[in-house]
Amino acid sequence: MSAYTPSNSKESSDMAAPLVAGLCVAVTALAGRYGIQAWQAFKARPPTARMRKFYEGGFQQTMTRREAALILGVRESTALEKVKEAHRRVMIANHPDAGGSHYMASKINEAKDMMLGKTKNSGSAF
Repeated sequence: MSAYTPSNSKESSDMAAPLVAGLCVAVTALAGRYGIQAWQAFKARPPTARMRKFYEGGFQQTMTRREAALILGVRESTALEKVKEAHRRVMIANHPDAGGSHYMASKINEAKDMMLGKTKNSGSAF
């Protein structure tokens, strides 16, 4: 009688295919579960500002340096060139010829004058 010896060609590959398929299904299920948990955690996080926060609220009776910096979106200690760049950027977005308000344009100009040290005693034109 001869002893039984499994042939490595067909029998072992027939047994490995379901094992590999089962492992693939398990890995896919775990990855899906992790993805769903990550998505739910992402949705549950508190909202954060994606852009810089802009100045909210009305204007003060006489403009202060802090208010001028908030209007232009710069710090109070910003260099003069940066103030001029910020004024240009904000004015392009709010120019009356492009649909902006004359009042806002005057406040933006007043903010630039305040930051550059060219303050007026009268305040805004409006």
